[in-house]
Amino acid sequence: MECKPQPAGLCWKNTEMSKITQLMKNEVFLAYSTYTAIVLLKMMLMSLITSFFRLTRKAFSNPEDITTFGNYETAKKYLRTDPEVERVRRGHLNDLENIVPFIGIGLLYALSGPDLSTALLHFRIFVGARLFHTIAYLTPLPQPSRGKEANWVHKLVKQKQSQ
Repeated sequence: MECKPQPAGLCWKNTEMSKITQLMKNEVFLAYSTYTAIVLLKMMLMSLITSFFRLTRKAFSNPEDITTFGNYETAKKYLRTDPEVERVRRGHLNDLENIVPFIGIGLLYALSGPDLSTALLHFRIFVGARLFHTIAYLTPLPQPSRGKEANWVHKLVKQKQSQ
């Protein structure tokens, strides 16, 4: 296949470039990219929140983390667990367990050519549930309210199907 000359002496094959531009014009893929960016930013924010809680509560899990507080023997008291730090850490781990699979599965779903409204519904439900879960977990709301997010998602899907 012949090359189409580009500025700065670059040369791209028409078929390769058309596949990339076609993907970038795909509204479902753009929606996937947007919602993936949102949940990735949220997950990175959870890392910062975990660090903040560790520093403000002076609760560290690794001996090398406490060296800034003096020698090991005097700083040994900071090598402990704190319930609030553990809560935030578990919320972050929960993000890792759910967001990483969403990235792969969501990409495969977006590339399978679904209807835009259906894809938006799925992406919005996932992002909304992750945001609600984080708020409910960090606040901390009592357990029945965290379990209600599944009920909320079910009601939202039923409502969308009836329209």
